[in-house]
Amino acid sequence: MGMSAGYQLARRGVTTLLIDSFDPPHTQGSHHGESRLIRHAYSGDPAYIDLALRADALWKEAEEHSGTELLVRSGVLNLADSSVYSFSGRLAEAEKRKVRVEPLDAAEIRYRWPGLSIPDRFEAMYEPDAGYLYSEKCIGVYRQLALAHGAELLPNTAVQNVTARGGSVTVHTRNGDYHAAAAILSAGAWFGTLSPFITLPIKAVRKVVGWFQSTPDFNAGSFPGFTLGAGEGGYYGFPSIGGAGLKIGRHDTGLEWKPGDPLLPFGSEESDEGDLRRVLEAYMPGAAGRLLKGAVCKYEHTPDEDFIIDRHPVHANVLLAGGFSGHGFKFSSAVGEILADLATTGRTGQNIRPFSLARFDTPPGQAQAGLTLEGI
Repeated sequence: MGMSAGYQLARRGVTTLLIDSFDPPHTQGSHHGESRLIRHAYSGDPAYIDLALRADALWKEAEEHSGTELLVRSGVLNLADSSVYSFSGRLAEAEKRKVRVEPLDAAEIRYRWPGLSIPDRFEAMYEPDAGYLYSEKCIGVYRQLALAHGAELLPNTAVQNVTARGGSVTVHTRNGDYHAAAAILSAGAWFGTLSPFITLPIKAVRKVVGWFQSTPDFNAGSFPGFTLGAGEGGYYGFPSIGGAGLKIGRHDTGLEWKPGDPLLPFGSEESDEGDLRRVLEAYMPGAAGRLLKGAVCKYEHTPDEDFIIDRHPVHANVLLAGGFSGHGFKFSSAVGEILADLATTGRTGQNIRPFSLARFDTPPGQAQAGLTLEGI
């Protein structure tokens, strides 16, 4: 979100400084691991569909400006055990917004993708215009474009504190202090390090993904990206890209992580490989081969799994973007544009009311439930 916003600001001629504790793209946030799904048929607030469609257009624009392929329209197959989850809400919203979707029964699923072993009670919603993004390439392209438009980047520069007074914001780092008229904070799972300047209802959790040896049925070009909701939990994944093996991760569960804590490597928990393998053996046996690679990353959850895109509750010249809850990457091109709009004009054409901090003032017990499968 920060790199995208930096590009959007720099291209408008705004003096822009990007500060990162590491050297993006890197493995210390939520963007590594090669790929992220991009889908358009969300349920919940319609703002998500509008945001996804705008993000899609901006990814294509970034491709044109950089000459780099970022988005592959592989299609995304959303699978679910009908006794656990229904696609009815998402299908209805997609129809209203003219997003192409195809409802499928189990027989049609098995016919079109013979590598799947799906019980008759399963159903699917297929999105032919969806696909996946090369996430690290996306970060690299926005970095390249931002710097080309005059932005400056301070990598390997940890932020120690942020202060604001009057119309000025100061970012205190180990390498010195930096002053600006406005600031955008997009610290992801590291937001806890910015307290007490800002304290957000964000919980970071350790997540794992694995790449498994798979048969040609699961190769890119013939097999789509996917989500899967069943009694085993919520999962997501990607076809085998360039022979790397089918990639799969679990969306729900995860061990809480706090900045400064060690991030346990893949394989530290039996469930790291075990949960992924059990689902593959049950529904994608041809992709349940040898584990080729495992990786860990971080989710940053809000209580309802909706995003936070808002102003600081005290300092209006400080913008906050966080709590993307494991489903935010696809939107980051549009979120950067929103943040740049707010920073320069004070308004945005996108509906960001669902992402307001004020919603957390709702008394406990009245809070909305999480997005579950919609949030993958």
